[in-house]
Formats: sequence, structure tokens, C-alpha cells
Amino acid sequence: MKVQQPTQIMGILNVTPDSFSDGGRYTTVDAAVTHAVAMIEQGASIVDVGGESTRPGAAAVDAKTERKRIVPVVRELVARGIPVSIDTRRARVALAAVEAGAQLINDVSGGLSDPEMARVVAETGVLYAVMHWREGGADATPDYRNVVSEVRRELKDRIAHLIVEGVKPEQIIVDPGIGFGKTPEQNWQLLGHLPQIASLGHGVLVGASRKRFLGALLPDIHADAAVGDTRTDTDISQRDAPTAVISALAARSGAWAVRVHDVASSRLALDVAEHWRIGAAT
Repeated sequence: MKVQQPTQIMGILNVTPDSFSDGGRYTTVDAAVTHAVAMIEQGASIVDVGGESTRPGAAAVDAKTERKRIVPVVRELVARGIPVSIDTRRARVALAAVEAGAQLINDVSGGLSDPEMARVVAETGVLYAVMHWREGGADATPDYRNVVSEVRRELKDRIAHLIVEGVKPEQIIVDPGIGFGKTPEQNWQLLGHLPQIASLGHGVLVGASRKRFLGALLPDIHADAAVGDTRTDTDISQRDAPTAVISALAARSGAWAVRVHDVASSRLALDVAEHWRIGAAT
């Protein structure tokens, strides 16, 4: 898989019981594969398989459990010709997924959770999505003076470290970490300044799908930050419309890919944006 334009869609496949949006729906291999096939048919270019929830307050799982959840799914998807990325912070899990056929490692910690990750990426040669991360992840304190410049600088430092460790620049994709230890205002600032993140010289992955700051746009719905996100499935699905708008705007800002739960709405939004671009150019 190459980093290329136009903007790609990465479909989210959580094979966990506790993800904030769809936990428990795709914990069997058959259910996971059926959903993945549907996302590809709706327009996803790659399916991102995750075996550990990274929502605020989520409990960590051990590497053995994570591997057990994801490897059979990855194998089945690869056997069907579906491009797969693996959403993990653990080098051992990432390696097992790549050996099963995954083409991309999507690491929300940017390699900070596991010092062996850089070696795995360098030795396997797969693409590596490096998300901006501070200690605490989604529960980190949003302590920034200028979130755009600080996120850009910290991503630049991670890239430099990875290259020293043997990772090739062309393997690297960057993710500004929307929703991870940032206030709603800081999330919007990062989205509004994606070209500054892209100026690092790497493809940009945007993962804003169904996140809490989008729920704040919806009328008469409120999340309790003290106990986590307690919205119903209907409330969660209402976030797909603002997610699709973000997908279109991210594409306009040059994003390599958007990571989304509802592929169909983002596919339509990207198609509209592309027709708009073509119309403006003629």
C-alpha cells in the first residue's frame, strides 16, 4: 500500500467488547468479516482492525488477549483480498498482524508505548501511522499554549527518532491525535490547520469519527465527562453527519486518509468534494 491521493477512507473495525461506539458488535470472526466486507463495498480502501479500546477510561488488555482478538480477523480479511491495518500500541501484536498480512500499523502512541515498535516497523517495511500522543493518551491533561505548533513539533521529534531507528521516511504517516488529551477547541484548531501538519512532509491521517467533541454540536444531548460517554447508539450515529463534513474538509486540506465508523456517509462527502474540486477547475 502506498500513501497516495485522492483521500482514502479507513474503515474502523473494533473487535473489542468495550469500544465507545460499537463495542461488542464485531467480537466474532464472522461478524467482523461481514462488517469489513460491507465497509469495502461502501467505499473504504483499508480496514483498521483494533483489539483494544482507546476511549477515555478504557481498561488495558494484555498482548495475548489482543492478539487472540485480531489475528484471526486479519487472516480472514487478507484471504479475501481486503487491505488491512492494525490498530495497536504493542510491537508483538503489530508483528503478529503483519505476519498475518496487515499492510499498515496504526499506533495511537506513536511508538511511545513500546520501544520495540520502531524495530518492527523498520524490519517489516510496512506503513506506520504515528499519532500524536502524550502520557495518559485520551485521558491526558490538555495542557497546550499553542496546540498546533506543539503537536507539529512533537510529531517532528517522533519522526526523527523513528528514522534514527531505521524507519524509512516513506513509511511514515502522521496523525494529529484528534480527541486524545485535547479540548474541543484544540481539536477544531488542529483540524483547521491540517496543512501545517502536512508540511512535515508525510501523509496525514485524520481520526475524528464520532468523537465526543462532535456530540457537543448536537441539540439537547449532553455527555457526562466524569463517567465517560454515555450516549445511546442513536445519539452516537448522529455524529456521522459532522464526521462526514470533516472528511470532506480534511480531503480539501490534503489529508491522505480519514478513519471513520460510517463509511457510506464519508464516501458520499468525499465524492461531493471531488466533484466540487473538478467543477472549480473547469
